Amino acid sequence: MQELTLKSHRFRKEREAEWRKLESLLARAEASSASALSDDEIIALPVLYRSALSSLSVARAISLDQALIGYLESLCTRAYFFVYGTRTTLLERIAAFFAKDWPKAAQELWLETVVAVAITLLGVVIAYVLTTRDSTWFYTFVSEALANGRGPTAQTKDLRDTLFSSGGGGELPVFATFLFTHNAQIALFAFALGFAFCVPAAFLVLYNGLMLGAFIALFQSHGLATEFVGWALFHGTTELFAVALAGAAGFRIGWTLAFPGSQSRIDAMSAAGRKAAIIMTGVVVMLGVAGLLEGIARQLITNTSLRYAIAMLAILLWSLYFYLPRDHEDEHD
Repeated sequence: MQELTLKSHRFRKEREAEWRKLESLLARAEASSASALSDDEIIALPVLYRSALSSLSVARAISLDQALIGYLESLCTRAYFFVYGTRTTLLERIAAFFAKDWPKAAQELWLETVVAVAITLLGVVIAYVLTTRDSTWFYTFVSEALANGRGPTAQTKDLRDTLFSSGGGGELPVFATFLFTHNAQIALFAFALGFAFCVPAAFLVLYNGLMLGAFIALFQSHGLATEFVGWALFHGTTELFAVALAGAAGFRIGWTLAFPGSQSRIDAMSAAGRKAAIIMTGVVVMLGVAGLLEGIARQLITNTSLRYAIAMLAILLWSLYFYLPRDHEDEHD
Protein backbone atom coordinates (compact mmCIF):
# COMPACT_ATOMS: atom_id res chain seq x y z
CA MET A 1 0.00 0.00 0.00
CA GLN A 2 2.84 2.34 0.91
CA GLU A 3 4.57 1.47 -2.37
CA LEU A 4 1.42 2.34 -4.34
CA THR A 5 1.15 5.70 -2.52
CA LEU A 6 4.77 6.54 -3.35
CA LYS A 7 4.26 5.50 -6.97
CA SER A 8 1.20 7.72 -7.24
CA HIS A 9 3.04 10.63 -5.64
CA ARG A 10 5.97 10.33 -8.08
CA PHE A 11 3.61 9.99 -11.03
CA ARG A 12 1.72 13.13 -10.06
CA LYS A 13 4.91 15.11 -9.35
CA GLU A 14 6.37 14.32 -12.80
CA ARG A 15 3.25 15.33 -14.77
CA GLU A 16 1.20 17.65 -12.58
CA ALA A 17 2.61 20.84 -14.09
CA GLU A 18 1.17 19.94 -17.50
CA TRP A 19 -2.21 19.02 -15.99
CA ARG A 20 -2.41 22.32 -14.13
CA LYS A 21 -1.50 24.24 -17.27
CA LEU A 22 -4.23 22.44 -19.23
CA GLU A 23 -6.72 23.06 -16.43
CA SER A 24 -5.83 26.76 -16.35
CA LEU A 25 -6.27 27.16 -20.12
CA LEU A 26 -9.63 25.36 -20.03
CA ALA A 27 -10.86 27.49 -17.13
CA ARG A 28 -10.04 30.70 -19.00
CA ALA A 29 -11.63 29.48 -22.23
CA GLU A 30 -14.77 28.24 -20.45
CA ALA A 31 -15.14 31.49 -18.52
CA SER A 32 -15.32 33.54 -21.73
CA SER A 33 -14.39 31.94 -25.05
CA ALA A 34 -11.47 30.62 -27.06
CA SER A 35 -10.63 34.21 -27.95
CA ALA A 36 -9.32 34.61 -24.39
CA LEU A 37 -6.36 32.40 -25.33
CA SER A 38 -3.34 33.40 -27.37
CA ASP A 39 -2.41 31.62 -30.60
CA ASP A 40 0.38 29.73 -28.82
CA GLU A 41 -2.01 28.61 -26.10
CA ILE A 42 -4.58 27.44 -28.66
CA ILE A 43 -1.86 25.37 -30.36
CA ALA A 44 -0.70 23.99 -27.00
CA LEU A 45 -4.16 22.78 -25.96
CA PRO A 46 -4.31 19.63 -28.16
CA VAL A 47 -0.77 18.70 -27.12
CA LEU A 48 -1.61 19.04 -23.43
CA TYR A 49 -4.87 17.13 -24.02
CA ARG A 50 -3.02 14.18 -25.58
CA SER A 51 -0.50 14.25 -22.74
CA ALA A 52 -3.32 14.13 -20.19
CA LEU A 53 -4.91 11.22 -22.07
CA SER A 54 -1.59 9.38 -21.92
CA SER A 55 -1.36 10.04 -18.19
CA LEU A 56 -4.88 8.73 -17.69
CA SER A 57 -4.08 5.58 -19.63
CA VAL A 58 -0.98 4.93 -17.51
CA ALA A 59 -2.81 5.68 -14.27
CA ARG A 60 -5.49 3.12 -15.14
CA ALA A 61 -2.93 0.54 -16.24
CA ILE A 62 -0.92 0.63 -13.01
CA SER A 63 -4.02 1.04 -10.80
CA LEU A 64 -3.14 4.33 -9.18
CA ASP A 65 -5.51 5.81 -6.61
CA GLN A 66 -9.08 6.49 -7.77
CA ALA A 67 -9.00 10.17 -6.82
CA LEU A 68 -6.19 10.80 -9.31
CA ILE A 69 -7.92 8.75 -12.02
CA GLY A 70 -11.16 10.63 -11.43
CA TYR A 71 -9.38 13.98 -11.70
CA LEU A 72 -7.73 12.99 -14.99
CA GLU A 73 -11.00 11.66 -16.44
CA SER A 74 -12.73 14.95 -15.67
CA LEU A 75 -9.86 16.98 -17.09
CA CYS A 76 -9.71 14.91 -20.29
CA THR A 77 -13.47 15.14 -20.78
CA ARG A 78 -13.39 18.93 -20.51
CA ALA A 79 -10.46 19.11 -22.89
CA TYR A 80 -12.14 16.78 -25.38
CA PHE A 81 -15.24 18.95 -25.66
CA PHE A 82 -13.09 22.04 -26.10
CA VAL A 83 -10.78 20.52 -28.72
CA TYR A 84 -13.33 18.49 -30.69
CA GLY A 85 -16.73 19.80 -29.63
CA THR A 86 -18.83 22.31 -31.55
CA ARG A 87 -18.63 25.72 -29.95
CA THR A 88 -21.46 28.00 -30.95
CA THR A 89 -23.17 30.89 -29.27
CA LEU A 90 -26.91 31.01 -28.67
CA LEU A 91 -27.38 33.47 -31.53
CA GLU A 92 -25.36 31.24 -33.87
CA ARG A 93 -27.49 28.25 -32.91
CA ILE A 94 -30.71 30.18 -33.50
CA ALA A 95 -29.41 31.37 -36.86
CA ALA A 96 -28.49 27.80 -37.83
CA PHE A 97 -31.99 26.62 -36.90
CA PHE A 98 -33.68 29.12 -39.21
CA ALA A 99 -31.08 28.93 -41.98
CA LYS A 100 -30.61 25.15 -42.12
CA ASP A 101 -32.28 22.91 -39.56
CA TRP A 102 -35.91 23.93 -39.96
CA PRO A 103 -36.08 24.14 -43.79
CA LYS A 104 -34.08 20.91 -44.12
CA ALA A 105 -36.53 19.09 -41.84
CA ALA A 106 -39.48 20.50 -43.81
CA GLN A 107 -37.92 19.33 -47.08
CA GLU A 108 -37.50 15.83 -45.72
CA LEU A 109 -41.18 15.76 -44.76
CA TRP A 110 -42.44 17.12 -48.10
CA LEU A 111 -44.48 14.03 -48.93
CA GLU A 112 -46.21 13.99 -45.54
CA THR A 113 -46.90 17.71 -45.96
CA VAL A 114 -48.51 17.12 -49.36
CA VAL A 115 -50.69 14.42 -47.81
CA ALA A 116 -51.73 16.77 -44.99
CA VAL A 117 -52.63 19.53 -47.47
CA ALA A 118 -54.58 17.06 -49.64
CA ILE A 119 -56.57 15.81 -46.64
CA THR A 120 -57.32 19.41 -45.63
CA LEU A 121 -58.59 20.27 -49.11
CA LEU A 122 -60.69 17.11 -49.14
CA GLY A 123 -62.32 18.25 -45.91
CA VAL A 124 -62.98 21.70 -47.39
CA VAL A 125 -64.74 20.22 -50.42
CA ILE A 126 -66.82 17.73 -48.41
CA ALA A 127 -68.06 20.33 -45.90
CA TYR A 128 -68.70 22.95 -48.57
CA VAL A 129 -70.82 20.62 -50.66
CA LEU A 130 -72.82 19.26 -47.72
CA THR A 131 -73.38 22.65 -46.07
CA THR A 132 -74.36 24.25 -49.38
CA ARG A 133 -77.01 21.58 -49.93
CA ASP A 134 -78.27 21.60 -46.34
CA SER A 135 -77.28 24.41 -43.94
CA THR A 136 -77.93 22.22 -40.91
CA TRP A 137 -74.67 20.44 -41.69
CA PHE A 138 -72.86 23.60 -40.56
CA TYR A 139 -73.05 22.74 -36.87
CA THR A 140 -71.85 19.22 -37.60
CA PHE A 141 -68.50 20.70 -38.53
CA VAL A 142 -68.38 23.86 -36.42
CA SER A 143 -69.12 24.10 -32.72
CA GLU A 144 -71.37 26.91 -31.55
CA ALA A 145 -68.52 28.34 -29.47
CA LEU A 146 -66.26 28.47 -32.51
CA ALA A 147 -69.00 29.92 -34.71
CA ASN A 148 -69.55 32.63 -32.10
CA GLY A 149 -73.01 33.46 -33.46
CA ARG A 150 -71.87 33.23 -37.07
CA GLY A 151 -74.15 30.39 -38.17
CA PRO A 152 -76.88 29.73 -40.75
CA THR A 153 -79.26 32.10 -38.96
CA ALA A 154 -76.81 35.03 -38.89
CA GLN A 155 -77.65 38.24 -40.75
CA THR A 156 -75.59 39.31 -43.76
CA LYS A 157 -74.64 42.55 -42.02
CA ASP A 158 -73.25 40.65 -39.02
CA LEU A 159 -71.22 38.40 -41.28
CA ARG A 160 -69.88 41.38 -43.21
CA ASP A 161 -68.92 43.10 -39.96
CA THR A 162 -66.97 39.98 -39.08
CA LEU A 163 -64.80 40.55 -42.13
CA PHE A 164 -64.48 44.30 -42.35
CA SER A 165 -64.83 45.80 -38.89
CA SER A 166 -61.61 47.68 -38.14
CA GLY A 167 -62.37 48.44 -34.52
CA GLY A 168 -60.60 46.75 -31.65
CA GLY A 169 -63.77 45.86 -29.78
CA GLY A 170 -66.92 43.93 -30.56
CA GLU A 171 -67.33 40.33 -31.61
CA LEU A 172 -64.75 40.27 -34.39
CA PRO A 173 -61.69 39.91 -32.10
CA VAL A 174 -63.43 37.08 -30.26
CA PHE A 175 -64.29 35.30 -33.50
CA ALA A 176 -60.75 35.68 -34.86
CA THR A 177 -59.25 34.51 -31.57
CA PHE A 178 -61.45 31.43 -31.60
CA LEU A 179 -60.29 30.54 -35.10
CA PHE A 180 -56.62 31.08 -34.26
CA THR A 181 -56.86 29.08 -31.03
CA HIS A 182 -58.68 26.29 -32.85
CA ASN A 183 -55.98 26.02 -35.52
CA ALA A 184 -53.21 26.09 -32.91
CA GLN A 185 -54.89 23.27 -30.99
CA ILE A 186 -55.35 21.24 -34.16
CA ALA A 187 -51.65 21.67 -35.01
CA LEU A 188 -50.45 20.55 -31.59
CA PHE A 189 -52.85 17.62 -31.30
CA ALA A 190 -52.15 16.44 -34.86
CA PHE A 191 -48.51 16.18 -33.92
CA ALA A 192 -49.02 14.76 -30.44
CA LEU A 193 -51.39 12.02 -31.64
CA GLY A 194 -49.29 11.03 -34.63
CA PHE A 195 -47.86 8.07 -32.73
CA ALA A 196 -51.24 6.28 -33.06
CA PHE A 197 -50.39 5.09 -36.59
CA CYS A 198 -51.34 8.44 -38.19
CA VAL A 199 -55.11 7.96 -37.83
CA PRO A 200 -55.91 10.66 -35.20
CA ALA A 201 -53.55 13.11 -36.93
CA ALA A 202 -55.26 12.52 -40.27
CA PHE A 203 -58.69 12.99 -38.70
CA LEU A 204 -57.70 16.27 -37.07
CA VAL A 205 -56.27 17.64 -40.32
CA LEU A 206 -59.45 16.54 -42.12
CA TYR A 207 -61.60 18.17 -39.45
CA ASN A 208 -59.75 21.44 -39.89
CA GLY A 209 -60.62 21.35 -43.57
CA LEU A 210 -64.24 20.48 -42.79
CA MET A 211 -64.53 23.50 -40.53
CA LEU A 212 -63.08 25.81 -43.18
CA GLY A 213 -65.36 24.39 -45.87
CA ALA A 214 -68.42 24.91 -43.68
CA PHE A 215 -67.52 28.57 -43.10
CA ILE A 216 -66.96 29.13 -46.83
CA ALA A 217 -70.40 27.65 -47.55
CA LEU A 218 -71.98 29.84 -44.87
CA PHE A 219 -70.50 33.06 -46.22
CA GLN A 220 -71.23 31.94 -49.79
CA SER A 221 -74.92 31.72 -48.92
CA HIS A 222 -74.77 35.45 -48.13
CA GLY A 223 -72.71 36.37 -51.18
CA LEU A 224 -69.56 36.89 -49.10
CA ALA A 225 -67.45 33.84 -50.00
CA THR A 226 -64.79 35.86 -51.85
CA GLU A 227 -64.48 38.28 -48.97
CA PHE A 228 -64.34 35.53 -46.35
CA VAL A 229 -61.65 33.56 -48.15
CA GLY A 230 -59.57 36.73 -48.49
CA TRP A 231 -59.97 37.49 -44.79
CA ALA A 232 -59.20 33.90 -43.78
CA LEU A 233 -56.21 33.46 -46.08
CA PHE A 234 -54.53 36.68 -45.00
CA HIS A 235 -53.34 34.93 -41.86
CA GLY A 236 -54.64 31.48 -42.82
CA THR A 237 -51.92 30.72 -45.37
CA THR A 238 -49.39 30.82 -42.56
CA GLU A 239 -51.74 29.24 -40.03
CA LEU A 240 -52.88 26.39 -42.29
CA PHE A 241 -49.33 25.79 -43.50
CA ALA A 242 -48.33 25.39 -39.85
CA VAL A 243 -51.16 22.91 -39.30
CA ALA A 244 -50.05 20.95 -42.39
CA LEU A 245 -46.46 20.81 -41.13
CA ALA A 246 -47.63 19.68 -37.69
CA GLY A 247 -49.74 17.00 -39.34
CA ALA A 248 -46.75 15.97 -41.44
CA ALA A 249 -44.63 15.61 -38.29
CA GLY A 250 -47.37 13.47 -36.75
CA PHE A 251 -47.58 11.34 -39.91
CA ARG A 252 -43.81 10.78 -39.90
CA ILE A 253 -43.88 9.55 -36.30
CA GLY A 254 -46.91 7.30 -36.87
CA TRP A 255 -45.55 5.85 -40.10
CA THR A 256 -42.13 5.23 -38.56
CA LEU A 257 -43.72 3.46 -35.62
CA ALA A 258 -45.61 1.16 -37.97
CA PHE A 259 -42.82 0.71 -40.52
CA PRO A 260 -39.38 1.41 -39.02
CA GLY A 261 -37.57 0.04 -42.09
CA SER A 262 -34.06 -1.37 -41.77
CA GLN A 263 -33.44 0.36 -38.43
CA SER A 264 -34.61 -0.88 -35.07
CA ARG A 265 -37.93 0.65 -34.06
CA ILE A 266 -36.25 2.58 -31.22
CA ASP A 267 -33.57 4.07 -33.50
CA ALA A 268 -36.08 4.90 -36.22
CA MET A 269 -38.46 6.56 -33.75
CA SER A 270 -35.59 8.50 -32.21
CA ALA A 271 -34.60 9.93 -35.60
CA ALA A 272 -38.21 10.70 -36.51
CA GLY A 273 -38.75 12.34 -33.13
CA ARG A 274 -35.76 14.65 -33.57
CA LYS A 275 -36.98 15.69 -37.00
CA ALA A 276 -40.52 16.22 -35.75
CA ALA A 277 -39.28 18.28 -32.80
CA ILE A 278 -37.51 20.66 -35.18
CA ILE A 279 -40.68 20.99 -37.25
CA MET A 280 -42.84 21.68 -34.21
CA THR A 281 -40.46 24.33 -32.92
CA GLY A 282 -40.91 26.06 -36.24
CA VAL A 283 -44.67 25.54 -36.16
CA VAL A 284 -44.82 27.54 -32.93
CA VAL A 285 -42.98 30.36 -34.73
CA MET A 286 -45.40 30.18 -37.66
CA LEU A 287 -48.41 30.33 -35.36
CA GLY A 288 -46.90 33.41 -33.73
CA VAL A 289 -46.48 35.04 -37.16
CA ALA A 290 -50.08 34.10 -38.03
CA GLY A 291 -51.26 35.73 -34.82
CA LEU A 292 -49.47 38.95 -35.73
CA LEU A 293 -50.95 38.87 -39.24
CA GLU A 294 -54.41 38.30 -37.83
CA GLY A 295 -54.05 41.36 -35.64
CA ILE A 296 -52.90 43.47 -38.59
CA ALA A 297 -55.70 42.14 -40.83
CA ARG A 298 -58.36 42.88 -38.25
CA GLN A 299 -57.29 46.42 -37.45
CA LEU A 300 -55.53 47.82 -40.52
CA ILE A 301 -56.21 45.99 -43.79
CA THR A 302 -59.83 45.72 -44.91
CA ASN A 303 -59.36 45.71 -48.68
CA THR A 304 -60.14 42.24 -50.05
CA SER A 305 -57.77 42.46 -53.04
CA LEU A 306 -54.92 43.52 -50.78
CA ARG A 307 -55.68 40.64 -48.42
CA TYR A 308 -55.46 38.18 -51.31
CA ALA A 309 -52.21 39.73 -52.49
CA ILE A 310 -50.63 39.47 -49.05
CA ALA A 311 -51.92 35.91 -48.63
CA MET A 312 -50.36 34.84 -51.93
CA LEU A 313 -47.12 36.60 -51.03
CA ALA A 314 -47.04 34.79 -47.68
CA ILE A 315 -47.50 31.34 -49.22
CA LEU A 316 -44.86 32.15 -51.86
CA LEU A 317 -42.35 33.26 -49.25
CA TRP A 318 -42.98 30.23 -47.02
CA SER A 319 -42.66 27.90 -50.02
CA LEU A 320 -39.39 29.48 -51.13
CA TYR A 321 -38.06 29.43 -47.59
CA PHE A 322 -38.81 25.75 -47.05
CA TYR A 323 -38.29 24.23 -50.49
CA LEU A 324 -35.71 26.36 -52.26
CA PRO A 325 -32.78 23.96 -52.88
CA ARG A 326 -29.98 24.33 -50.36
CA ASP A 327 -26.54 22.82 -49.97
CA HIS A 328 -26.66 20.57 -46.89
CA GLU A 329 -23.39 18.72 -47.51
CA ASP A 330 -21.84 20.05 -44.32
CA GLU A 331 -24.77 18.84 -42.20
CA HIS A 332 -25.38 15.55 -40.56
CA ASP A 333 -28.20 14.27 -38.41
